[in-house]
Amino acid sequence: QVQLVESGGGLVQAGGSLRLSCAASGRSFSAYNVGWFRQAPGKEREFVAAIRLSATYYAGSVRGRFTISRDNAKNTVYLQMNSLKPEDTAVYYCAAAIDSVGSGSYSYTSQSRNYNSWGQGTQVTVSS
Repeated sequence: QVQLVESGGGLVQAGGSLRLSCAASGRSFSAYNVGWFRQAPGKEREFVAAIRLSATYYAGSVRGRFTISRDNAKNTVYLQMNSLKPEDTAVYYCAAAIDSVGSGSYSYTSQSRNYNSWGQGTQVTVSS
C-alpha cells in the first residue's frame, strides 16, 4: 500500500477556487489509480473524480468545474476545483489502488471499495 496525505483545503466563497493535493509516499505513484471522494455531514461518501494513467473520470455534479491531474515526478495528484458551490462543502479524501486489468471505467473507479489506501481527509468549506 501507499501512504497518502491530502492538503489544500480551506474556506472559500462561492464561485472561488481551491486546489487540493494528494501526496504519496512509500511507492512510485505512477502505477496507481487515484480517486477523490467527499463526505458532507450526515451524508454518505461520494465519488468526485478519478485518474487512471492519463484517463480521467468525473461525477456529474463536478464535471466542467473540477479537474484531476497528476505529476508522477512529484508523486502527487491534484484536484483543481473552480466555480465552487456551497454544496461542495465536505471533507475530501484521496484514495489509491494499484492499477489492474479492468479498472479503466467510470463504474470501477467511482467505487470506494476498489481503493485500498486512503488519506486522512481535508476540509473544504464554501460559503454562500
